Amino acid sequence: MANFKELLVWQKSIDFVTEMYRITETFSKAEIYGLVSQIRRAAVSIPSNIAEGNSRRSKPDYLQFLKIERGSCAEVETQLMISKNLVFFSEDDYLKLNQEIIEISKMLNGLINSLQ
Repeated sequence: MANFKELLVWQKSIDFVTEMYRITETFSKAEIYGLVSQIRRAAVSIPSNIAEGNSRRSKPDYLQFLKIERGSCAEVETQLMISKNLVFFSEDDYLKLNQEIIEISKMLNGLINSLQ
């Protein structure tokens, strides 16, 4: 197994988290303990669990962590839709972020398939 830092999906998810932190800075301050906290935690869990699963050096453990992260991608996708509906960011930002999380999810699927 490659070191997690060499995985393109991990690198892309780090970039995604960084972008999510920047964009959620503009959300309503009333959302700091609500949607902002939720979306940040879900986004951060993606690269974190890729790294943890990879570092366990056990294929079954790694697969389990990757499958959990596939769920986190769906969670973030849902939170992006809610944020767009509440007009916390523009349609363009939504489309860009949504495309990025879909790409990360597809990459996770590919990694899962390659390990099974």
